[in-house]
Amino acid sequence: MVEQFIIITNNPMSKNKYIGKYEVIYIDGTVIDVYKKVRDYIHLNHRLLTHPLISSIKPNEIPFRTVIISKKRDTITDMESLNMIENSIGATNKFLKDFGIPNWNEKILEDFQLIDYDIIYNAIKN
Repeated sequence: MVEQFIIITNNPMSKNKYIGKYEVIYIDGTVIDVYKKVRDYIHLNHRLLTHPLISSIKPNEIPFRTVIISKKRDTITDMESLNMIENSIGATNKFLKDFGIPNWNEKILEDFQLIDYDIIYNAIKN
């Protein structure tokens, strides 16, 4: 069966686990860079399949994000998806402006990779 989604991520763990199994677009950048790439795809009539702010971790605190979008393009832009990604970009920028980015050590960064990977793993298997 061909999977009907695309994974967009800046998480090296998600990239390594999913590449070859699914279509993966790896972004060597920030969460905002991931969101902007997702937004580009939404403008090409793809839909969000997972919410960009899926966890309870504040947007400025988690440096990794994996988002799943539809592989199939609709005939028009899904405004709900566009609003969600725009709101996610806005919320993340607000938190970054107000609180900055914590200086996490390597162990914590690995933990955040695992958290992000696990969230998407559970979304895919369901």
